Amino acid sequence: MTSTVSRAVAGYPNRFDPAVLGELPESLRETIRRRDAVLGPGYTLIYREPVEFVAGHGAHLIDRDGHDYLDAYNNVPCVGHAHPHVAEAVARQVATVNTNTRYVEESLVAYAERLLATFPEGLSRLSLACSGSEANDLAVRVAKFHTGGTGIIVTRWAYHGITSEVASFSPTLGAGSPLGPNVRVVDPPDPRLAAPGVSLAEHMRAQVRAAIDDLERHGFRLAALITDSAYSSDGIFTDPVGYFPGMVEEVRAAGGVHIADEVQAGFARLGETMWGFERHLVLPDIVTLGKPMGNGMPISGVVFRPEVSAEFGRSVRYFNTFGGSSIPVAAGAAVLDVFEEENVRQRVLENGTALRKGLEEITRGSAHVAEVRGSGLYVGVEIGGDGEPDRARAEDVINDLRDRRVLISGTGQAANVLKIRPPLAFTAADVTRFLETFAEVAKVRL
Repeated sequence: MTSTVSRAVAGYPNRFDPAVLGELPESLRETIRRRDAVLGPGYTLIYREPVEFVAGHGAHLIDRDGHDYLDAYNNVPCVGHAHPHVAEAVARQVATVNTNTRYVEESLVAYAERLLATFPEGLSRLSLACSGSEANDLAVRVAKFHTGGTGIIVTRWAYHGITSEVASFSPTLGAGSPLGPNVRVVDPPDPRLAAPGVSLAEHMRAQVRAAIDDLERHGFRLAALITDSAYSSDGIFTDPVGYFPGMVEEVRAAGGVHIADEVQAGFARLGETMWGFERHLVLPDIVTLGKPMGNGMPISGVVFRPEVSAEFGRSVRYFNTFGGSSIPVAAGAAVLDVFEEENVRQRVLENGTALRKGLEEITRGSAHVAEVRGSGLYVGVEIGGDGEPDRARAEDVINDLRDRRVLISGTGQAANVLKIRPPLAFTAADVTRFLETFAEVAKVRL
C-alpha cells in the first residue's frame, strides 16, 4: 500500500490516511465508511491499514480472522486485556448494585485506603472521576483556588486532556487548539537541550524561573507546574533523575503547586517505583490518575495533600455521578489485587530491562537511531540521524511492525519517536517475540 499521502498527514502520529481507503479489504473499507458517516469530528484511526480486534488476553489482541497481535502499545488494560479477575469483579458488581458517593459505600472507603497506602506520606486525600481529563481539570481547579493564581506551566509538547480547560494547556493538540494566555511552556528534560557546561538541573530550573517571570510580567500569578513523569508526548524522557527538585523549589517559591500527572507514568509503568514522581525525588502537591486505574473501566483519581484541597472542599461543591460509583471502584480494587498477587512491579522491572537491552543491541551502530531511552515498560526509540528527526522512517517502522502483527505507535513533537508502551502483562516470551520481530524490521529500515 502506498504511504506517500499518509506521511504528509500532519498532527496525530501514525494516523490513517482516508485517501487510501479504496485500497483496503472490502469488509474493512465498508465498516470505516459507516464509521465516518455516523461519528462526530476528530476521530482518527491508526496505521496505514487499520485493524479490527474482537478479543484479547494478556498483551495480545485477536483480529476477526483469529490472528494474534502482540500489543506493545496500549497502557489502559494495564494488568492485561480481559484479565479474568477484573472481569469477574466487574460482572459481580454489575449484578449486585451500582450506587454513587452520596451513599455510604464501604467498598469505596476500602479502595481509597488501599490506593492511598501506595503513596508517600502526606498525599492522603482522594477524589474520584471518570477520565484523566476530568482528573486534571479538577486538579487545576483546586490549584487555582488554593493559590489564587491562574498561571500554568507545562512542557513544550505535553498532553494532559481534552476538556476546554485542560486542552488550553495541552500543546500537543496543535495549532487548532490554542494555548491559554495564562500558559507557558518549558523544555522537556532532554539533556541535549542544555547549553554546554550547564547541567540538566540548572537548565530545567532556569526554564521554570523564566516561565514564572514571564507569567508575572503579563499579570498572571502562578497556580501550578503540571508534569507527566514520563514526558510521554514530548518524546519519552524518564532519565536522568535528580533534576526535578529545583523546578519544584522555584514553583513553590512563587506560590504555586506541583501537579504530577501519573496517567501515563503511574501504576509501576516505570518499574522501580509505583509512581513516576517517586523516581524524580519529589513529593507533589497533587497527583492525577486515570487510564490504567480500572484496567479499562472509566475511573480516574486526584490525590491531594490535605492542606491544598481542604478549603476547596469546604467552599466548592464537587460531585461526579459516576466517579467513585460501585462498578468502577470494583474494577480499581481488582487491579490492586492483581498487582499484589502477580508481583506486577517486579515483572515490569525485569521485562522492561530486557526489552531496552535488546533494543539497544539491535540498534547499536545504526545511523538512523539517535537514542533508545525509557524505564520499565515505557520505551522510546528516537529515529533520525545527524540530529534531524525522521518521521517518515519512524512511520515505516511502525507500520512494518503492524504488518508483522506487533503494535506500537509514535510520539514526540516531530512524531519520530517509537512509542513502546505495552500492557504490564507483558511477559518474557512477549519480549522475545517483540525483539525478534523488531530485528526483522530493523534490517530493512534501520
